[in-house]
Amino acid sequence: MSNNSTNTIAEKSWIALFDLDGTLTWRDTLLPFLAGFVRRHPHRAFGLWRLPWALGRYWQDRDRGALKSSVIRMLMRGEKRSVLEAWAKTFVAESHSRFRPLALAVVQAHRAAGDHLVLLSASPDLYVPLIGRLLGFERTLCTEIEWQGDRLDGRLKTPNRRGEEKLRCLAWLREQYAGSPVIAYANAASDLDHLRSADRALLVNADSAARRLAAKWNIAVSYWG
Repeated sequence: MSNNSTNTIAEKSWIALFDLDGTLTWRDTLLPFLAGFVRRHPHRAFGLWRLPWALGRYWQDRDRGALKSSVIRMLMRGEKRSVLEAWAKTFVAESHSRFRPLALAVVQAHRAAGDHLVLLSASPDLYVPLIGRLLGFERTLCTEIEWQGDRLDGRLKTPNRRGEEKLRCLAWLREQYAGSPVIAYANAASDLDHLRSADRALLVNADSAARRLAAKWNIAVSYWG
């Protein structure tokens, strides 16, 4: 890359694209969200009698989106929007300890630089947009869930935003922010496709298998403690 090209990129605002679970947070957020809801509504746990069949399908088709939808439907299907929104607000308000301090510092550094902060997560829009607002993200892309009027259906409205779907989201973001380079942060082997497509990328908090793949593709790695 020529010096002129480098200077052009440096002068632009970046799209700072962050994964959520395991990247900004210490661990998964969906299971705590579901578990917290069931603790407040114990009768909902009876829906889990169907879980073995859902797990059996998953072992056959490896469709994480279908498994996610199945579990959400088991525990929340038919619930009122107002009830779920109230729980989501409580869950997010109590989530400060879930975030990695260094991750939040990186978000703040991008904000101070005037970059476009985008949160991209496979977790559902039942609560992820609230996390995006809490952390000051400009835009949030996550897996969207179907409603039937005022009641939750639980089926996926969009593809599960994981793997190749994140790559499609990145391509869409390039259209929305024409000319802005992308720096992407994520933590899993399933994220490597969109990390490879970014102008700059950092694999953080990843397991050894993901780190080996990142090294193969010259993607930098780090740990955000």
